[in-house]
Amino acid sequence: MQLFRFLLFPFSFVFYLITSVRNLLYDWKIFKAYNIPVPSICVGNLSVGGTGKTPHVAYLAELLGSKHTVSILSRGYGRSTTGYRLLNENDQADQVGDEPLFYVSTLPQVDQVVVCEKRKTGVEKIIEKNPNTSVILLDDAFQHRAVKAGLNLLITDFSKPFFKDYLMPLGTLRESRNGKERADVIIVSKTPKNLSESTKNKFVSELKIEPNKVFFSSIEYGDFRCFGQPRENPKQMILVTGIANPKPLEEYLRPNFEIFHVKFPDHYAFKAEDIAEIHQKLSNFGNETIILTTEKDFMRLKSRTSDWKMNQFPWYYVPITVSIDREVEFKEIINGYVKTLS
Repeated sequence: MQLFRFLLFPFSFVFYLITSVRNLLYDWKIFKAYNIPVPSICVGNLSVGGTGKTPHVAYLAELLGSKHTVSILSRGYGRSTTGYRLLNENDQADQVGDEPLFYVSTLPQVDQVVVCEKRKTGVEKIIEKNPNTSVILLDDAFQHRAVKAGLNLLITDFSKPFFKDYLMPLGTLRESRNGKERADVIIVSKTPKNLSESTKNKFVSELKIEPNKVFFSSIEYGDFRCFGQPRENPKQMILVTGIANPKPLEEYLRPNFEIFHVKFPDHYAFKAEDIAEIHQKLSNFGNETIILTTEKDFMRLKSRTSDWKMNQFPWYYVPITVSIDREVEFKEIINGYVKTLS
């Protein structure tokens, strides 16, 4: 392992030089950034995926949607289309990406969900098509410095914080840890329940960030939702995941279920043969077994439930939300920023 890390170090150093020079060119205003002309909140991270950006974007949309005209802008990772696209519920995940499809399918408070790899173009189209837009939420745009959001929220995973990570390919960081300085708020995601204040304080000291800028969030799992044949009182499950970090979900389920976990890579494009193999595995279990997947994975599966005969098997998905400690203070920051600029 040490030899492997040693061999990767030169590549990480080159990556450090490239990303650092790029950031300096933006900091020195040699590269020009487009200032978004309406209140805008960027939700991002320093690492490659798996920190839980999606439920936090949803949290902000629900918080702001009742009083503001909210649009969400995403790159649409893994989609087959390119350029600007305004989503509707009839879109499919392979066309628009699973996270944007999740937003348009589950957040009635949101006025528009848009995908566009060029964020400046996306912002301009959002405002052009709805001049009443009062807030834009940018999903995963922290490194996209060609646009400048008014408020930057940086998310880091409690189990793998950026201060214990390294630049790619040695680690999973997309830029150096110094990128945290651009954040207005840092959210430590996937925090264990009932975390002691002393542990939180120690974590904050390692972040080397003003304590009042740091918030801890936890995952809240909802009731299973059936999209196949229901089964009463399941005791076992085949857990099917295509997300970056399924470990928190598995830990949540283990006390109550015997789990057989079928793991796929993040944003995996499921195939008919994958589902047929899972259905075949189910035949080896009893009648107290269900097939459970995540809500994001469901977005990639729901258009295929009939074609792949999933509606004939006990398929479920589990929705998630987030809860944030010092929630009143957090909401005051978000609402105060939007209200000030509206």
